[in-house]
Amino acid sequence: MQTIVIGHRNPDMDSICSAIGYAEFKRLTGHPEVVAARCGNTNERIDYVLRKFGHPAPMLVTDLSPKVCDVMQSKVISVQADSPVYDAIHLIDQKGLRGLPVVDGGNLCLGLLSAFKITQHLFPARDEANAARLVTAAVADIVETFGGTLVAGTLQTDPCEHLLMVCAMAQDSFIPRLRRYTDRSVILFVGDRPHIQEMAIEENVRAIVVTGGLGISDGVREAAAKAGVTLIASPHDTATTVLLSRGAVRVERMIQTEYVSFHSETPLEDARQVAAQSGQFVFPVLNDGNCLVGILSKSDFIKPVPRQLILVDHNELTQAVRGAAEVPIIEILDHHKLGGFASHTPIHFWNNPVGSTSSIVALCFQNAGEPIPKTIAGLLMAGLISDTLNLSSPTTTATDRRLLEHLSAIAEVAPGQLAAEIFAVGSPLLTMTPKQAVGADSKVYVENGYRFSVAQIEELSFAHFAEKRDALLEELEAQRLEKKLVFSALLVTDINEQTSLLLVRGEDAFLGTIDYPETSPFIWELAGVVSRKKQLLPYLLQCVARRKSG
Repeated sequence: MQTIVIGHRNPDMDSICSAIGYAEFKRLTGHPEVVAARCGNTNERIDYVLRKFGHPAPMLVTDLSPKVCDVMQSKVISVQADSPVYDAIHLIDQKGLRGLPVVDGGNLCLGLLSAFKITQHLFPARDEANAARLVTAAVADIVETFGGTLVAGTLQTDPCEHLLMVCAMAQDSFIPRLRRYTDRSVILFVGDRPHIQEMAIEENVRAIVVTGGLGISDGVREAAAKAGVTLIASPHDTATTVLLSRGAVRVERMIQTEYVSFHSETPLEDARQVAAQSGQFVFPVLNDGNCLVGILSKSDFIKPVPRQLILVDHNELTQAVRGAAEVPIIEILDHHKLGGFASHTPIHFWNNPVGSTSSIVALCFQNAGEPIPKTIAGLLMAGLISDTLNLSSPTTTATDRRLLEHLSAIAEVAPGQLAAEIFAVGSPLLTMTPKQAVGADSKVYVENGYRFSVAQIEELSFAHFAEKRDALLEELEAQRLEKKLVFSALLVTDINEQTSLLLVRGEDAFLGTIDYPETSPFIWELAGVVSRKKQLLPYLLQCVARRKSG
C-alpha cells in the first residue's frame, strides 16, 4: 500500500517542503512505502531552495481518482488464438474461470472465449448434432488432444475441415456409407478390425485412428504408408477419442470479437457504470497499443484502491488534489482554519496554529526523538521562513522562533541569509505570466454556500506592479467566470514594507462590502496586512457574511 504525502493545489514553499519533510519522517520511523508528492508546478523560489539543499522535487500527481489499473488483475491468464480449444478448457477448469481473453502472438487482444461458447461446440442442439461431426483443425492438433501416436504417414499442421466418422456398422454397410463423403476429408475411428482398416485405406480416407490401444498389423501399416493415409494409434476407447478430438478446434473459430474493454487509465467509476450495464463475464484491459495488460471482473470493483493519502498544509477537499475524496485519507497536518473535513474512520489530525506546516513537521521529529537530517532541516527552514515572511508575519509564534533556531543549527544556514536568498529570487510579477501569478498560490474556499478564491504573491517592492495591474485584474475576472466564483482575489505583498495591495474581481454586492481605502478600481490598500491566513481571510469571511445579510 503506497502512502502519498501531498500539499494543496498550486503549492507554495511550505506545502512542498512540509510534504518532503513529513514523508522523510514517516520513512525514518518505519514506513518505507511513504512518498512525497505535489499537485502543481513549483516556482523559481521553490526550485532555488530544492537546488540549494540538494533535494529533487516531489513527484507530480494531478489526479488521484481511482483508475482501472488500480484494481485490475495484472497477472493475466489468456489463450492464444491458434491454440486448441482443449487447452482453453483445461485453463478455464483449473482456474475456475468463466472464459478467457484471446490474444495473438504479439499479445494483441482479439476478443473473448467463453465457457458457454465451448459448451455449445461440445454439446450442440439436437437438430444440429450432425454438424458436430465436422471439425476444423490440424490433424496434428487432433492427435495431440487424445495423446495419440503416429504409426504411418505424416501429421498435417495446417487446419482444415475434417469429418469424424466412427465405424460401428457391419462391413457391408461401411463402404456405401463412407462413399457418401468422397468430397470430405474423413478421419475414421475404428477398433481392431483389420478388414475395415484395409477397406478405408483403399478408399483413401485422410486418416485412420485405431482406438483402445490395440495392435495394428504390419500389413495395415504397409498399406497405409503406401497409400499416403495417416495411421494413428489412440490409447483411449473410441468414444473418448472422438470426444477429445473435437477439442482440437482452434480458439480463433470461437472468438467473441464484439466485446467491452477498458483502457488501463480509464477512471474506475466510469468503468463501473459501463460494467454494470454489461452481461460480459470479464473485461480485457488494454494499453494504448490494444495489447492485453490486465483483466477486470465485476468483483474487482469492490477491491480497495492500493494507496492512501496524508494531507499537509490544508484540510479542505476543495484545495486538495483531484480525486482525494475517493482515496482513504489517513492523516492531516495543517496550520489553517478547519474546513469542515469529515472522515468515515478516525484519523490522525494535527491542527496546530503555528506559522507553517513545516513547523509542525519539525515538531514531529522532536516529539519522536528522531534526528532531523541536514537536508530536511534546510527545507523545513525554507518552508517556515516563506510562510512567516522570516518571522515577521502575525502568524508567527514563539514555537516558530524556537524551531527556526533549532533548524538553522542543523542545516548550518543563518535564517537571515536564507530569507534574503529566497526572496531575492525572481519577482513573481516579472517572471510569471498573469495567469501564473494569479494561480500559482491560489486557494478556493467555500463559506456559507459561497465559493471564492484567494491568491498571494510576495514582492520585495511594488516597483513592477503598475505595469502588470490591468493584466492581473483581467486574469482574476477570467478565473472567477471560469470557476463560477463569487469573487477572486489576489494579495500582492511588499515584504520589506510589510504592506499589501488587494485586487478583487467579483459581484458588485460583494465588492461594496470592502471598506479598505480603494486606490483604483478593484484595488484596495491593506496597510500592515501580510498574512492571507490570519489577516486577509478572516476579513474576507466577514465581507461574505455582510454580503449575505445584505
